[in-house]
Amino acid sequence: DILQELATQPALSWDGRHVSYVVLSGNAQEGDLWVSDIDGSHRVKLASGTGLVTAAFNSDGSRFMFGLSENGTEKFYVIRSDGTGLRQIPWAGISAGYGTASPDPNFLYLGGWEHDFSKVTTWKVAADGSAVEKLEDGCGAAWDASPDGRYLLTSLNQGAQSAGVSEFSVPDRKCISLAPDLNTLVVHFSTDGNSILYFTPGRSEGTIYRQPWHGGKLTGPAVPAVKLPFTFRVNYAGNAYDFSKDLSTVVYARPNGQADLYLLK
Repeated sequence: DILQELATQPALSWDGRHVSYVVLSGNAQEGDLWVSDIDGSHRVKLASGTGLVTAAFNSDGSRFMFGLSENGTEKFYVIRSDGTGLRQIPWAGISAGYGTASPDPNFLYLGGWEHDFSKVTTWKVAADGSAVEKLEDGCGAAWDASPDGRYLLTSLNQGAQSAGVSEFSVPDRKCISLAPDLNTLVVHFSTDGNSILYFTPGRSEGTIYRQPWHGGKLTGPAVPAVKLPFTFRVNYAGNAYDFSKDLSTVVYARPNGQADLYLLK
């Protein structure tokens, strides 16, 4: 256990050594944002508030991007991982909930909605919070960048053009469908950049699949890479899991509770 409290939205750093998460309180809309080492040690509280969103670490793990709701408006910030240097991002979207690092530690990517909820927009964000640039519309939520920075791996787009898992070519500003029938949430590139990785839950077990990929194209069928002797839910007040690029670590929320049923005559 990383911690015993009710927490969700885990997000791993690029190297898999650090994790962020939201500890929920009250009606599950309020909470505290924490980062720690992957074993739960060296915890640092970064923020408290309503509607917290863990977006992403930058690639060297020195900064973290997150969102929260203030007076009904969603705002995003970057902060150093030691809890200092908080700065609001000049972002003007209506909502966001996704993020990923770039191989370049000087910027990150943020995914959300600019004007309506019909398509996901991706923004390029300076890691010091000084600038935001709109990158693309309608290619889904970006979960990872290729090691060379040329591609973003996406899922969860509402539009039929890029449903399933897609990629966005950064140099060409082009969205390419990779696996239109694949229904998954978190997708990553492998450490070597030669495959994509995704999780599929089962009834009593879960599997992370590896599918060969090179130069913007899938090059072979998906095969099981890691089989887990248990499963977990993929959503709980946000994403409920993440895994490292080298598949050494899977981090997931384990919500629990109790309900008592009574018969009243």
